[in-house]
Amino acid sequence: MARQPLAARRAEELLGTPVVATAPVAGGDIATATRLRLSSGQTALMKTLPHAPEGFFEAEAAGLRWLSEVEGGVPLPEVLAAASDCVVLAWVEQSSKTPPEAAVAFGQQLATTHAAGAEEWGLAHDGFIGRLPMPNRTAGSWPEFYAVRRVLPYLKLARDRGAITDPDAAAVEAVVGRLTDLIPEETPARLHGDLWNGNCLWGQDLAIHVIDPAAYGGHREVDLAMLHLFGLTHLPRVMAAYDEAHPLADGWEDRLGLHQLFPLLVHACMFGGGYGARAGAIAARYA
Repeated sequence: MARQPLAARRAEELLGTPVVATAPVAGGDIATATRLRLSSGQTALMKTLPHAPEGFFEAEAAGLRWLSEVEGGVPLPEVLAAASDCVVLAWVEQSSKTPPEAAVAFGQQLATTHAAGAEEWGLAHDGFIGRLPMPNRTAGSWPEFYAVRRVLPYLKLARDRGAITDPDAAAVEAVVGRLTDLIPEETPARLHGDLWNGNCLWGQDLAIHVIDPAAYGGHREVDLAMLHLFGLTHLPRVMAAYDEAHPLADGWEDRLGLHQLFPLLVHACMFGGGYGARAGAIAARYA
């Protein structure tokens, strides 16, 4: 219980507003989450992490702000404060309802966010995917960027941690050499970067809000591949609305596995299990 008063005091320092109540929030895999009730009547979410990597919370806040610049894009929580040891966000009140109309709207909003674009592949500053550092320095083309900034660094880490076998790693390396032939050219999209269903909150306002971005400029099929990797309620409706608003290149469904290699390798590095084998099996499809 001692951390709650500490969280309240830190929030008051950053917000300049008294905190009248706190409550722990379950569900976070990385940071400790605390619900704050402010004297203004607003409810906020504070995320803390002891000994957070340098720039960890600042990168999350920057990603949320960058994505929020897009008018008509995906709904995101407002960043109320950010520091090296925490981030404070406007609270998203969730609902048990998952109306198909919200899925349709989300597909349209995601298309709008992607279409807003980015100046380059990557971002001006590095970020994080989960707890892991995520390099964002640009490269000449998307296949090159995806290979050297996304797939290969986590493949090496997975091998170092014994989270992928040599045959599965070889299958991934083989497909990396063919990315230029397999992925169609597009201009950089404004990506959420970690768009799995756990980061999609169905709100009481009957909209889908997205949280915890690992934002950068990338190929839009990355976000779509992540949605398909772990599933989302009414995903076919999301995709139909997306494709109508921002038509996808032919064969996008056949390419989903290519852009699932990155999150699978990240999960192999973080959790082990069968993620490395799954990455190898998907890579083998493109042999």
